[in-house]
Amino acid sequence: MKLSENALTWVMRLYPPFLFQRIWIRKFHKGYQAVDVRVRRSFLNRNSNGSIFGGTIFSATDPLYALLFGQLMRRRGFRTIVWLKSAQIRYLKPAMTSLTITVRISDEQVREVEQTLINNGKFVKVFSVELLDRTGEVCAVADNEVYIRNLDWSAEN
Repeated sequence: MKLSENALTWVMRLYPPFLFQRIWIRKFHKGYQAVDVRVRRSFLNRNSNGSIFGGTIFSATDPLYALLFGQLMRRRGFRTIVWLKSAQIRYLKPAMTSLTITVRISDEQVREVEQTLINNGKFVKVFSVELLDRTGEVCAVADNEVYIRNLDWSAEN
């Protein structure tokens, strides 16, 4: 379903797994080529050491690339299914402050996806995203393997 950037921002802000883990979508950028996210540190998502629970950090990155690519491809006339095929995360230091995440998809990456969907019917690639604390230090890096299938592709194309 095509949604405006503002509408999807509010849907995701009120999405219970995000809302209760204090994951806040700041905004989807015009054209869906970027999203800004904040993970607020609060009593709802702190672990016994006082840092943000690792599951919250991991959850914050889970849908971002799939949401962006899903909306991007719809706007380019593709009928697709998009999901996170696999993921891994490296925790580099405890998140003792709120975290910020910015995911950007370049024009080159969009062209790569479009060409692959036209030629092969599916696209699979790992994208990395950093989670930064208030001082700008990287607390974690998530590697998300995104799967995109062109529902209109056939081998005869």
